[in-house]
Amino acid sequence: MNFLITGGAGFIPSSTAEKLLEDESNTVVLVDNFLTGKRGNIPIHDRCHFYRCDVNCLDDIAPIFDQYQFDYVFHYAAVVGVKRTLDNPIMVLDDIQGIRNILELSRQHGIKRVFYSSSSEVYGEPVHLPQNEETTPLNSRLPYAVVKNVGESYFRSYYQAYGLEYTIFRFFNTYGPKQSPDFVVSRFLTAAINGDDITIYGDGSQTRTFCFIDDNIEACLNTLNEPESANEVYNIGNEEIVSIKELAELILKLTNSSSNIVYLPPLEEGDMTRRQPDASKMKKLLNRDWISLEEGLKKIIQS
Repeated sequence: MNFLITGGAGFIPSSTAEKLLEDESNTVVLVDNFLTGKRGNIPIHDRCHFYRCDVNCLDDIAPIFDQYQFDYVFHYAAVVGVKRTLDNPIMVLDDIQGIRNILELSRQHGIKRVFYSSSSEVYGEPVHLPQNEETTPLNSRLPYAVVKNVGESYFRSYYQAYGLEYTIFRFFNTYGPKQSPDFVVSRFLTAAINGDDITIYGDGSQTRTFCFIDDNIEACLNTLNEPESANEVYNIGNEEIVSIKELAELILKLTNSSSNIVYLPPLEEGDMTRRQPDASKMKKLLNRDWISLEEGLKKIIQS
């Protein structure tokens, strides 16, 4: 199989590529513009090819579709990070063009299915927990979440109009060894290991769930072999609720750190008070227990 992964120098996309390359019959092409991705994340492999490319620019990405006969496309490229997306709303909105480019090129080139990284942010501030793919309203007004919601609509529309199959993943706080340093788990770990203050916005009572990268990749890639996963939406996340304060305390304990927890004023917007997926559909894909937060953090510390 030939795979294209956009945003391929990012944390989740590059980890997905590594897993796909374990199958000797797979070839993976990665594209990234290095807005947030890192060259060091790109697998060094004779069946992995990388191109510096902005998917929002049709002239950049179209020749790559022409060069390869892709079977599947994972569209993971996006402006990410709460603060970055709040500070750059127009840049976030530009990602809509990238979605259109990928879908139109996939339609033209007969791609079997396109996989899309949406986000838990589409749910906005939850009206109830856990958040279910079919019954929870998508009510966030932030640019990042709006773009993800628009993207989901584009995927459905291309299926209705052209029969281009899709699978949508709504990611809930995936973490792991290669995660960018400005995300909460990696930021807290770095501070604790270096003996620096761990800073929390607000009082730390915000709750999240944390999905280890191995669970994310295994569940998502299992949809390749599940015909019923075509044209479906999946929450990809762990169901165990943890407050941000509890996360910081656990990291201090596991790293044996003397760092202090320092509380900053709450963010004006973008920091939802609680989040938890209904992961019933993901459980069927994973078909095993999740990696616990403590186990996942130990894996990062030991890596």
